[in-house]
Amino acid sequence: MLIQEVTENVVELVEKLNFAEKVDRSLELIDKAYKEFGDNLVVANSLGKDSSAIWHLAKRVSPKIRGFIVTTRFKPKETKEFMVEEVARYPELEIFSNEEEIPDKLYETDPDKCCEILKVQPVRQAVQEMNVACWVTGLRCTEGRTRTNYKEVEELDKGLIKLNPILIWYEREVWQYLALNNVPVNPLYNKGYRSLGCAPCTKIAQGVDERAGRWIGTSKCGGECGIHTKPLLDYQI
Repeated sequence: MLIQEVTENVVELVEKLNFAEKVDRSLELIDKAYKEFGDNLVVANSLGKDSSAIWHLAKRVSPKIRGFIVTTRFKPKETKEFMVEEVARYPELEIFSNEEEIPDKLYETDPDKCCEILKVQPVRQAVQEMNVACWVTGLRCTEGRTRTNYKEVEELDKGLIKLNPILIWYEREVWQYLALNNVPVNPLYNKGYRSLGCAPCTKIAQGVDERAGRWIGTSKCGGECGIHTKPLLDYQI
């Protein structure tokens, strides 16, 4: 099984492998997973730079690989426009969202709950409806303080593998890959953003931490929305 094959020290690999070796490793991880899970392997596409790289890598492995996008009512118009363009290019990308009513400005009073409702629940729906056994993400351990302890292959939920093929890539290597392969990216990056989320909770920020602009002024500052930290199977929709 894939999860038993990947045992290397992630921190060592970040520095040990060069860019070309990292690309080859990412392709190999996706290829092994696709051979094991087939159509039950699905890519999570957040419409950010890392997801754009992952989606392109996955399509190099097989054009048949499917994906899903989770959107919310608070996504910037640039992200929504980019989403329309991506789905037009790749109809196999399915869109999921939760349109239930929530308290006004919940993202200010309880950002964790807001993310749970608008982001985590649609991911759970996608996993269930698309019959996912392995979901592929653009998570990177070099991206911020909350992402240093992840592994390339994880099983947080019994029976659901999470594959993080570019976990050991640096930010500059993501941009290098996108440039070399002429991959379209979200136009918000041209405005100076480094990490993208919902409009009220995403600012342009400086510093080493790419995610420093997320949830500024809240307990979640630079943190996580929950899709990488909460159960996706042990629940009822």
